Amino acid sequence: MVCLEPKPGPRAIEDDAFPFEALSDIAEIESWRKEINRPTTHIHKWWAQRLGTVFRALTIGAFAPSGANVFDLFYRSVRIPGGTVFDPFMGSGTTLAETVKLGAKAIGRDINPVAHFLVKCALSVHDRKAILETFRAIERDVADEIRSFYSVTLPDGTRADVLYFFWVKIVDCPSCTARVDLFGSQIFARHAYPKKVPQAQAVCPHCGGINAVHVEDRDAKCSSCKKSFDPNAGPAKGQSATCPSCDHSFPIAKTIRASGKPPEHRLYAKLLLLPDGSKAYHPITDEDRALYAKAERTLAKRKNAYPVVAIEPGYNTNQALGYNYRHWHEMFNARQLLCLSILAERIRDIPDSILRDLFTCLFSGALEFNNMFASYKGEGTGAVRHMFAHHILKPERVPLEANLWGTPKSSGSFSTMFEGRIRRALDYADSPFELLLPSGKGSKTEKVFGLSEKIGAPVAETYRAFAKGERVYLSCGDSGSTDLPDGSVDAVLTDPPFFDNVHYSQLADFFHVWQRHILGENGTRVTDTTRSDREVQNADEGGFTDRLASVWRESHRVLKDGGLLAFTYHHSRPEGWRCVLQALMEAGFGISAVHPIKAEMSVAMPKLQAKEPIDLDIIIVCRKRAALKTHRWNGDLLGTVAPPAQAQAERLRVSGRRLSRNDVRIIVMAQLLRQVSRSPTMESALHLLDTANGETETLIDRIHVVGGGTSKNNTLSAERT
Repeated sequence: MVCLEPKPGPRAIEDDAFPFEALSDIAEIESWRKEINRPTTHIHKWWAQRLGTVFRALTIGAFAPSGANVFDLFYRSVRIPGGTVFDPFMGSGTTLAETVKLGAKAIGRDINPVAHFLVKCALSVHDRKAILETFRAIERDVADEIRSFYSVTLPDGTRADVLYFFWVKIVDCPSCTARVDLFGSQIFARHAYPKKVPQAQAVCPHCGGINAVHVEDRDAKCSSCKKSFDPNAGPAKGQSATCPSCDHSFPIAKTIRASGKPPEHRLYAKLLLLPDGSKAYHPITDEDRALYAKAERTLAKRKNAYPVVAIEPGYNTNQALGYNYRHWHEMFNARQLLCLSILAERIRDIPDSILRDLFTCLFSGALEFNNMFASYKGEGTGAVRHMFAHHILKPERVPLEANLWGTPKSSGSFSTMFEGRIRRALDYADSPFELLLPSGKGSKTEKVFGLSEKIGAPVAETYRAFAKGERVYLSCGDSGSTDLPDGSVDAVLTDPPFFDNVHYSQLADFFHVWQRHILGENGTRVTDTTRSDREVQNADEGGFTDRLASVWRESHRVLKDGGLLAFTYHHSRPEGWRCVLQALMEAGFGISAVHPIKAEMSVAMPKLQAKEPIDLDIIIVCRKRAALKTHRWNGDLLGTVAPPAQAQAERLRVSGRRLSRNDVRIIVMAQLLRQVSRSPTMESALHLLDTANGETETLIDRIHVVGGGTSKNNTLSAERT
C-alpha cells in the first residue's frame, strides 16, 4: 500500500509528464459504459457526469509529489488518510466517490437538491439484505396491480405481458378538423443496425394493421386491408404536417399552441412478450382501449395521486411550454400516472429513512424512461430512449409507454433498473475496480480489484459532525458560502458548470417534484423548484463570471495555502475561457498546469449535432497567486504558448487519438490561460487574452493542419466489455 500525505511543494499533477494520453485511453473505455464501469455515481440521471478514471488520477496527482509516476500509482493501493477534498459542484458525486475509494475525507456541496439527494443515496452505508427484502416486499405488495395494466389476452385465450405501448400525437386539421397523426414515417420500429437487420415494422395508415416491411421500402401492401402505402412517408414532415383528408398543410407547433392544451395521443400498437419468451408486434384492440379507460377511471378516484406543479419558463423548458405542457404531470399519460402513484405510495410507507431515500431515488430514476417524452430506440439496443436525450424537454411525436414494473426483457422499468442500477452499485461499492487496457489485439479489458476502499460511509449533515470523525460531509446550497473553517481542506477538485444554455435546475425539477411528493416538503425540498438565483450555470457572461468567482473565492478561503484547486473544463467560444480566467483571478488563483484529458462519452447527442465536436476536457490546476511568480509579457506570449500546446496535441495523436479543430482549440486556450494568469494584474491578463485572438486562431489552425486533425480515429484495440 502507498500512503500519500498532504505536504507543501509541487505535485505530480503539475508535472508536464502527467500521463494524460494513457489515462485518456482508460477513460475512453470507461465512457463506453459509464453506468457499468462506475455504477455508484450512475444510480440516477445527472447531466455532464464525469469519468471516474479522470478523477481518480486527478486526486492521486493532487497529493503525490512532483516526479511521482501517476500511471503507476493509478494501479496501486493508494491511500490518502490525512487528506480532505472539497467538491463545491459535486453533481453526481464522481469526485467524492473517488476520494472515498482512496481513503481520504470528502466534502461535497451542490446548489441543486436533486444532486445532493442522489449523492447522499450513492455514498451512504447500505444494508444489502435490507434492500433486497424491501424490494421483495414492494414487489409483493404492488407489482401484480401495476402489471395488470400491462397484460392482454391473446387470440388463443392465453395472457401476455405488454413490454411497450406505442402512441402517436394527433392534431386537428385547422382546415377540415380531421384528426391528423403526426407520423413522420409509418415505420415505427426498426433495428438499431438497419443495414445488418433491415426488417422494420410499419403501421398501415388506412386500417391500423401492423406490417413487417424492409426499412427502405417505398411501397407496401397492408396484410390486413390489402391497401398500398409508403412506409417511409407520413403526414408530418419537418415542422409542418399535411392532412390526409383535405391535403391542407399547417405548422405543427403553431396549431398545437392555438389549441390551448397539450396535444392528445392515439394508441396504435404494442410489443408483447409471449409465453414462450419471444416478442411480437400487435395492433391495438378494443381490450387495450378498455384497459386504458379503466386506468383513467382508477386514477380519477385516487387522492393526491401525483404532484401538481407548474413548469417555469426557461431555455430548457420553453419547447415543452410551447406545446402547452404547463405542469410536470402532463408529461405522463393516465396509466403512467396511476402506476407511478401506486408505486410512490408504497415507497412512502417504507419506515427506514435510508431505505426510503434509496427506493425514491430508484423511482425517480425510472421517471425519465416512463413518460410521454420518451421514445423507441428499436431492436438490438436498450429499447427506450429517455426524455433527456436532447438536453431539452423536446415533445416526442411518437412516444413510447413502457411497462413501469417491467419484465426481465424490459428496458427502463422499475424492476430492471433495480437490478441494473441498485444491485450493480451495491456490488461496486463493496468491491470497486479499475479498468486495465487490453494487453494485445483481441484481448479484453480487465477489471483490477483490490485497489480501493469500499464506498459507503455515514454522511455528516454539518461540518461539526464531520470534524468529529465522519468521512463524508454533504450539504445543499450556494458553494459561495459554506460553514467550512479557513484552511480546512487540502484540495478542491471539481467540475464546474459550463457557460452555456443547459440549465440543470430547469431539467432537474422534473425529478424534484416527484421526490418531494414522496419524501415531503421539508429540508432541501421546501420549495417546488430547484432553481436558484445563485446558480453558477448561466447563459449571461457577467452572471456566470460573478457566481463562479464567488465559489472560487470561498474555495480560496477554505483551501490550505499549499493546496491545489483543480477542475475540468472545456469551451468552444472565447468568452467561455475569458469568464473562467476572470473568475479565477478575482478569487486570487493562478494556473500552474493544464492537461488535456478524455471528456465524457463522445457520442452524446449534443456532441453528434456539433460541427466540430469536443472530445477533450482540460484539467486546469491552480494555486493561490501568492505562491506563484508573476510575469510581464513583452510580445513573446504566443511563442511561449505554442511549444507546450503543440507537444500536448502531438502526444495525443501519437497515442492514436483524433483531434478536431475544437479539441486543438481547447489545448491552445488552456495553455494561453496558464500563461496570462501569471500577469501582475487581472486587467493586464484579460487584455492579453482579448488581444491574442487573431494569433490564437492562427496557432490553432497550424497545429490542427500540421497534425492532420481529421486523420485516423482512436485506434484502441480494446473490446467493449
